[in-house]
Amino acid sequence: MRSVISKDGTSIAFDKSGEGPAVIMISGALTSRSANAPLATALEPHFTVFNYDRRGRGDNGDTAPYSVEREVEDIEALIDEAGGSVFVFGISSGAALALEAAAHGLKITKLALYELPFIVDPNGLRPPADHITQFTEMISSGRREDAVKFFMTKVVGMPAEAVAPIRDASAWPALEGLAHTLVYDAIIMGDYSLPTEKIASIKVPTIVIDGEKSDVRLRHAAQAVAGTLSNAQHRTLKGQTHNAAPDVLAPVLVEFFST
Repeated sequence: MRSVISKDGTSIAFDKSGEGPAVIMISGALTSRSANAPLATALEPHFTVFNYDRRGRGDNGDTAPYSVEREVEDIEALIDEAGGSVFVFGISSGAALALEAAAHGLKITKLALYELPFIVDPNGLRPPADHITQFTEMISSGRREDAVKFFMTKVVGMPAEAVAPIRDASAWPALEGLAHTLVYDAIIMGDYSLPTEKIASIKVPTIVIDGEKSDVRLRHAAQAVAGTLSNAQHRTLKGQTHNAAPDVLAPVLVEFFST
């Protein structure tokens, strides 16, 4: 493990592996850098991979108050560490953060986005309008379990009965440990509407990827993002869900970043 210091003094931990052009990996909600570790391993033969923990996660600091701009500054610190320009891969809300970084003009030469959770269907399920406030209140009162359940049911849209097996799994304590960062992802996503103007301003060559077996909402969002970007391609991975297999996703990233 290594670390860099972001502009506001927050320590940002990362793993560095492989050789070649630099790739920064950005994780989604309720995950640390360990979630991207198998994909990082698959990319190592081709790239120098910077797999980092977003602020407030894993081995990191967490300087208050939170803002999206501070997370963008974390990425900027990693870009400086990597030599000044990078490829970036982001998944889910981490892909939305990657878009923020590109829109801020960071030195990103290519961008790969997997299943951004924007809501583009007119009648699609939306989180409660006050979901940021609800997350904040649950965390401030120590109700971490409630926050995780709220995210799974009211944001992701899982049936309540589907959450019970996850609650009984060994990984649940780790999810509760990351529950405070649900506020951060909620702030990044806002009301989950497609930020059309911001996306259209991004000129970086981009690939937007989704899984054939993923929720149709995610697939429609990927198509909408690719259609809004000025320099993008869209790819659907056969047989894949929101948790794409590294041996399926990695070759697509290698091809895109290498051409």
